[in-house]
Amino acid sequence: MAKEYLDRLEAMLGPAIRAHDGQATIEIKHFFSGAAAYAEGRICITLTPVGLAMKLPEASRARLLKAGAKALRYFPKAPIKKDYVVLPPRIRDDRPKLKYWAGRSFTHALTLPRPKRK
Repeated sequence: MAKEYLDRLEAMLGPAIRAHDGQATIEIKHFFSGAAAYAEGRICITLTPVGLAMKLPEASRARLLKAGAKALRYFPKAPIKKDYVVLPPRIRDDRPKLKYWAGRSFTHALTLPRPKRK
């Protein structure tokens, strides 16, 4: 099942990744029951049974929440992932909008500290 999400995320983000070529290394990897995109090792986008979620700065999240996005919660009683929003289908399925928001997510991720090696 995770392979399905990996393939879908690669197809969805292909144009955004190509647009970011040379600016950052974007990788798509398995992520629990789905897939995730990483910008220079920093997770920024996930595709899971919950939907397509993007890590974005506060102003961008607020804008998307007003446009129908939802707060990210992976499980019903799990805490809300405050830095992420789940895109509504009308944005997720609109290629130019998806490319725009994915680019914003990649760029935002690059401003964050690198993850620490365990």
